[in-house]
Amino acid sequence: MEEFPGKKGQVPEIRTVAMARDTNLNGDIFGGWVISQMDLAAGMTARRRANGRVATVAIEAMAFHAPVFIGDSVSCFTKILGMGRTSITIHVETWSERLLAGEAVKVTEGNFVMVALDDNHRPREVPPA
Repeated sequence: MEEFPGKKGQVPEIRTVAMARDTNLNGDIFGGWVISQMDLAAGMTARRRANGRVATVAIEAMAFHAPVFIGDSVSCFTKILGMGRTSITIHVETWSERLLAGEAVKVTEGNFVMVALDDNHRPREVPPA
């Protein structure tokens, strides 16, 4: 994936396009849709670090800074903030590339706590780095 204009030197964990079906009553993209994209990005990062299945157990410090509009290219960037015995805390920043305006805007950010799971869906230790 190519470098993102608002995040020099970084590549997003996921990138998608906001569609009309994802709007709320105001005609902007529904916040729940944005959070689901963030959760997918956090899950991808956590799964790779945990070498297996993970699940979201908490979302902390969630903030919405700006709306997402239909047609925006939405990119989620992740960074591991901390590790527990079975958990991984991941910061997710979501940026919208306003294609018509030619600008990139940080629209949301939050911390997602993921837990590593075994084959029986029980918490398991995250392997050492």
